[in-house]
Amino acid sequence: MAARVLTHPPFDDRPGVFPDRPEAGLFLGEMLAASGIALREAVVLAIPNGGVPVGLAVARRLRLPCDVVVVRKLQIPGNTEAGFGAVNLDGEVVLNTALVAELGLGPPDIEAEAARVGRELAAREALLRGDRPLPPLAGRTVILVDDGLASGYTMLAAIGLVRQRDAAVTVVAAPTAPRTALFRLADVADWLVVPQVCGPGPFAVARAYRHWRDLRVEETAAMLGAFARERPEPPGAASGPATTKEGAKR
Repeated sequence: MAARVLTHPPFDDRPGVFPDRPEAGLFLGEMLAASGIALREAVVLAIPNGGVPVGLAVARRLRLPCDVVVVRKLQIPGNTEAGFGAVNLDGEVVLNTALVAELGLGPPDIEAEAARVGRELAAREALLRGDRPLPPLAGRTVILVDDGLASGYTMLAAIGLVRQRDAAVTVVAAPTAPRTALFRLADVADWLVVPQVCGPGPFAVARAYRHWRDLRVEETAAMLGAFARERPEPPGAASGPATTKEGAKR
């Protein structure tokens, strides 16, 4: 399978193309509304923390429900910013095997980090969702949203979780990503909606935003609570213009 890819080439490789996460989510929502993807029974799942304000803006634009999918990267020892893979709440571990080999990490190292992250996932899940389960995903279009893709492994873990729940169509939506991440995801997602695609060289999600800061889990929990209290609107995508370019990454 090769994903259908929607991008916005005027944004490519430029710094500060989005004012902030909510505005980036609104832009994604416009692209999705004009995409032709069947959205009437869709659900938005945002990856905390940074993906939540983006996902909520997408959900508001498309008048769709929004929830979270809790996944985390596996941290490289001694480097909290970099990861060698990711894990989801089902315990599925996705590894950057080339990096694992380069770092000399063995099964005990991987298992210990996966167990540590698994405990963090459970705590974060309890804070963000409490006892409320994931919404039913079987047969639905699921829009997975983050504020950007770096390596793509965290999103791979999220895709694995929704596939296990029989999602019919998997849409990855993120404001910015390097081209390598799109190649990595192209064979496991049905759609990739990424306005800004960056070429070779160092990549940072924050570079795409004029206003950027790390979010605390308490902040994202409050955002989700406020969204849940809003007056519900009928599901389905509202139409709207968006300038995009479609291509296939193989």
